[in-house]
Amino acid sequence: MSLLSRRMFRHVVTLTLLPDAPAAARDEIVTALRTLPAQVPSIRGYAIGTDAGIDDGNADIVVVADFDDADGYVAYRDDPTHRQMIRDLILPVLAARSAVQHLR
Repeated sequence: MSLLSRRMFRHVVTLTLLPDAPAAARDEIVTALRTLPAQVPSIRGYAIGTDAGIDDGNADIVVVADFDDADGYVAYRDDPTHRQMIRDLILPVLAARSAVQHLR
């Protein structure tokens, strides 16, 4: 397969924080998640951002992560450091989560 025809596996997740979550919690989540590409070898591309605050009802944080295949995504999903971030930083302030995985 040529590099031009190779398809990546993409994971997109949005996080909506509780209305009373401190602003520092959002910043701590983003800072922590930004460390994952250096820790999880299967990540091929990684972008994280916070909502610009222009439209009401948007999620607060978005992560777009690319992998070679579904196995790479599962390695990321199940990575102990990633799981700990979810447990310790995200779940205590999480109101809603939405995700999709697709080939790109």
